Amino acid sequence: MQATPGSIEELIARMEALLAPLEAEGDERRHFLATYKRTTSAVHDDLKGGGFLDAAWVERWDVVFAGLYLDALEDWNRGERPAEPWAVAFEAAGDERVPPLRHVLLGMNAHVNYDLPQSLLATISDDEFADPAVLERRSKDHVHIDAILSARVDAEDKELQKVEQPGDRTRLDKLLTPFNQAATKRFLSEARRKVWHNARALSAARRQGPDALAARLAELEELSRVRVADLRVPGQVLIKLAVKGFGVQLPA
Repeated sequence: MQATPGSIEELIARMEALLAPLEAEGDERRHFLATYKRTTSAVHDDLKGGGFLDAAWVERWDVVFAGLYLDALEDWNRGERPAEPWAVAFEAAGDERVPPLRHVLLGMNAHVNYDLPQSLLATISDDEFADPAVLERRSKDHVHIDAILSARVDAEDKELQKVEQPGDRTRLDKLLTPFNQAATKRFLSEARRKVWHNARALSAARRQGPDALAARLAELEELSRVRVADLRVPGQVLIKLAVKGFGVQLPA
């Protein structure tokens, strides 16, 4: 497994190194990675500007979080099968019916639902999960990252339009664009609530021992796989998300 870089600068360099061959080959997986690299640069700028309560923790968490996706990408590049949510998302690159926007949504869904709770578990101890004051600070920094992502929705939509082909967006897609942008912001909020629920559930399982944690992670992997697979089915993504939501939630 690729060693986790220690800073966001190193993380961005790793992203650039992985993105270059995808762009050269026209690999559809480039759409999510390019979007992710730009948003990571935005988070980096905000870290330098002092926008977070605990910048050191945010950087460590962001590096761990992104590393889970990049490790999965490298596994796939080597011919190894990554976790199932990522396998479903990467397999979509071979389907010419899947437009760039859908690739971004597939990657975002796999990353938020499956990787994000694990990254919180890796950077917050069980004692910290039991400390309301610590969790409040971590949650506020998480909300601030969501605000950065939400602020980039319009810009990222324009970036996608540059690489889309005629017909990638139907007339209905174009009419729904403002609602898609508003919905993205709402879905981030909904997913964040479920992510924290799942992270606390994983922490509780970790306290019980490795077998309990492994069982909960397997549950999360399957829930995330099903949600990504559902988004792969042709149709209006906005309507699907409105009905089922963006996030997944481990049962109590």
